[in-house]
Amino acid sequence: MSPLSLAVLLPLVLGTGLCLWLGRVEAPLRRRATAVLAGAIALAVLGLLLSLAGPVMDGQVLLTQAEWMPAIGLNANYRLDGLGLMFGLMISGIGLLIVIYAAFYLHGGPGGDPAGKFYSQLMLFMAAMLGIALSDNLLLMVVFWELTSISSFLLVGYWGSDPKKGADARAGARMALAVTGGGGLALLAGVVVLGQMAGTYDLSTMLATPGLVEKVQADARYPLMLVLVLLGCFTKSAQLPFHFWLPQAMAAPTPVSAYLHSATMVKAGLFLMMRLTPVIGGTELFQGIVASTGLLTMVFAAFVAIFKHDLKGLLAYSTVSHLGLVTFLIGLGSPMAAVAAVFHILNHACFKAALFMSAGIVDHETGTRDMRKLGGLMALMPVVGTLALVAAAAMAGIPPFNGFISKEMMLEQALHGGTPVWGSLGWLVPVLATLGGLFSMAYSLRLVHDVFFNGPPKDLPVPHPHEPPLGMKAPVMLLVAACVAVGLLPMTLAGPLVQAASSAMLGAPAPAFQLALWHGLNIPLLMSAIAVAGGAALYFGLAQGGRLHRYLPRAFSGKGVFTALVDGLFATAGRFTALLENGSLQRYAAWMVASAVAVAAWPLLQGPGAGAGTGARALLPATPLAVVLWLALAATCAALVLGHHQRLRAVVLVGLVGLVTALTFLAFSAPDLALTQLSVEVVSTVLLLMGLALLPQTTPRESSAARRGRDAGLALLGGGGLAWLSWLVMTRDHDSIAWYFLDNTVPKGGGTNSVNVILVDFRGYDTFGEITVLGIAAVGVLALLQGLRVRRPVADGAGLAWSFREPPLLLRRAARLVLPLALVVSAYIYWRGHNLPGGGFIAGLITAVALVLQYMALGQQRADALLHAAGGRRYTVWIGIGLAIALATGVGALAFGHPFLTSAHAAPEVAVLGVLPLATAALFDLGVYITVVGSTLLTLAVLGAASKEGAAPAAAVPQGDRP
Repeated sequence: MSPLSLAVLLPLVLGTGLCLWLGRVEAPLRRRATAVLAGAIALAVLGLLLSLAGPVMDGQVLLTQAEWMPAIGLNANYRLDGLGLMFGLMISGIGLLIVIYAAFYLHGGPGGDPAGKFYSQLMLFMAAMLGIALSDNLLLMVVFWELTSISSFLLVGYWGSDPKKGADARAGARMALAVTGGGGLALLAGVVVLGQMAGTYDLSTMLATPGLVEKVQADARYPLMLVLVLLGCFTKSAQLPFHFWLPQAMAAPTPVSAYLHSATMVKAGLFLMMRLTPVIGGTELFQGIVASTGLLTMVFAAFVAIFKHDLKGLLAYSTVSHLGLVTFLIGLGSPMAAVAAVFHILNHACFKAALFMSAGIVDHETGTRDMRKLGGLMALMPVVGTLALVAAAAMAGIPPFNGFISKEMMLEQALHGGTPVWGSLGWLVPVLATLGGLFSMAYSLRLVHDVFFNGPPKDLPVPHPHEPPLGMKAPVMLLVAACVAVGLLPMTLAGPLVQAASSAMLGAPAPAFQLALWHGLNIPLLMSAIAVAGGAALYFGLAQGGRLHRYLPRAFSGKGVFTALVDGLFATAGRFTALLENGSLQRYAAWMVASAVAVAAWPLLQGPGAGAGTGARALLPATPLAVVLWLALAATCAALVLGHHQRLRAVVLVGLVGLVTALTFLAFSAPDLALTQLSVEVVSTVLLLMGLALLPQTTPRESSAARRGRDAGLALLGGGGLAWLSWLVMTRDHDSIAWYFLDNTVPKGGGTNSVNVILVDFRGYDTFGEITVLGIAAVGVLALLQGLRVRRPVADGAGLAWSFREPPLLLRRAARLVLPLALVVSAYIYWRGHNLPGGGFIAGLITAVALVLQYMALGQQRADALLHAAGGRRYTVWIGIGLAIALATGVGALAFGHPFLTSAHAAPEVAVLGVLPLATAALFDLGVYITVVGSTLLTLAVLGAASKEGAAPAAAVPQGDRP
């Protein structure tokens, strides 16, 4: 296994599974052990990536390739370059700090939620983000992209069972999933279009093919593809107008907010824009959409953050603003803007994760995040206050911290890079960028002043806050130390990584750059000074006299628009439901049949060239026997239509239709299908009769003449349409896939019965799914009818006997002889199935028929006792064994390096016996056999158990309700 695959699989398989298992029981020791395990896995991933960093920092690109679904272009290809390395180190490094922090922050889940729930979901998210950062195949990246949406949904809704936080957690989780999941669907469509344009889904192939980028950008589908991809990026990274989900997701536990919504997940959209910049970037359309959206998001979100009273709400909007800042730099498209974007991503991850953790400490120690109640905490929590002060200064762009350098680089790019995108309005770009920095200073100042200064706290839920344990402060200390160290020594500590990541983003060597606190007196420094001074003036002006604390947000918001749209959608759906759903199955069936007829008829009615006439294929003459069968089938169907109110009679007539179908299969040289049809008809007839015995014998005549006319018309249209389509197909020559199976049955499947080889080899996965569904259906019958008891009468209203007091002697004697013979026949049919008509499915049905006869001959109670299956529960074990055998056959193929359910076959020569054709498909067929028998008998036993109660008086059963 390659190191890149291992980096993803460690948290995905080992981390998620072991954390869930180890932390499934809530106990202090288990909780600590689960945290240690999660931290060890994050540390292992970090160490693995650091071990690969040397070649990557030298400019190499590490690739690993493995086929997964090559037919659709989905392969497990991974790529490690400078950009992937930077994000991988952030994901695993900050993830490790989050695990340490969470071990002290989360003493126990709501209602005693075990630690495994949190850490397994955290590991799942880490794996998904690593998959995005390291994927070389774009379809694989989309798979991990959706996995981040699902895992973040689980993490945001972590407090869902908490009585106080549950409603907000569930609402925030649903909103985040709706917005990011919807964007993920748009991204999938965009990636598919991009793959069709490029002819590949592998990024390395796109970048290595000469002229391919120009071909993609010149394609007429480029604008559509670009909009779809950017929708996915903007929704994930909370850009306008999709920003509102991120503040609502702050209902998550603070470790989740610090990890997902500041350092990792929300940067997935930024990462993808950076990753695809060499392919789809550089055009005026890309620059105009991306840069404009980022600039507006930066200014708008920074302004809104000033007025948020909730500490995490302020940080959420500040995160949206900084995401907009990076998006703006990506959209500018210049090489130095790319360097600034990469550097600010690193800086933002450090100071924002530190601030979220500090906010969590404040909430943990005071019981509130409302800044109108907080204040004066610097005296009570001096260490936390100092750490938050430094991190907030880095966020505001105050020297000598890291945020100052990247924000000054942004201002420089805004000053010189706006004209190519906005033309004559380019002068607005540096103005808006400075305004965004001004607002950033204002909300950073409010965060520090309102929480740690500004007088004593008021009405705190926890009256005596104090410093938290060292385990909660240590991750914050490390991140704040990084903010200071990178600010003082930016080129030494961050320069090589920024250069490698920028080169990967640009698809070319990064330009020469110098990260430093001082570049002399210039216009960007003046803009930065204006932002700092203006932000301070704005905050103190708004806060004068406590006005900022009395501010009430307006009702109109992105959340309100989203909620109104969702409510409107549900209301519209409700009106349609009320209009269409009146409880009438006939109406539903009529709508479905009419829709199917209309859709199928549309292409056939387009004109003479639509191919609606008889083809040129020679017709075969109809034999007298075929005509007799057709007439018998037509008469049976007519009798079924006229007498369908008599339920038992209808079941018998349906059986006759099945018999004619089996004869038709036999006439067309399909003995396998004929045997299967006959066996199915016997078993299904018995089960239907048992089920209908619990219901009245006749159905009411509720249909009016108009409805019967409508149904007759739809039936004629539907039946006539299918007959027409069949006629069109059968009178035309066409290439059939059947010849592929016939030609490869022996060499690739090791058997001469192509039907059975298709079922257990070529299409074995389909068969496995079908027997799984069969088992689920049988267990569903058990779940629905378990405990149901129906009092059966001795006779109906006319005095006709309901049942014999004991089964007839002749039936009992015959059943004793039939069972061993049927088992021998089943074994014969099973073993010959790979080369002659038969197989596990038919053998299972024959065995089931024989055992059904035993139930009829011995009675429910005696048969259950002999089979040790009282109430049918033992048959669920049979189903499980059958499915396990079939699954083990498929897994065995994987163990030998072959695709799932690949069959191995040989024909050794054995003394006396001669040549023995053997195939592992026989084991799969054994699983099919056991599952079919178990499912059939489980359904039979449950239906029989439902009528075990003693007899009811005959007079109590009305004539119209006879069973």
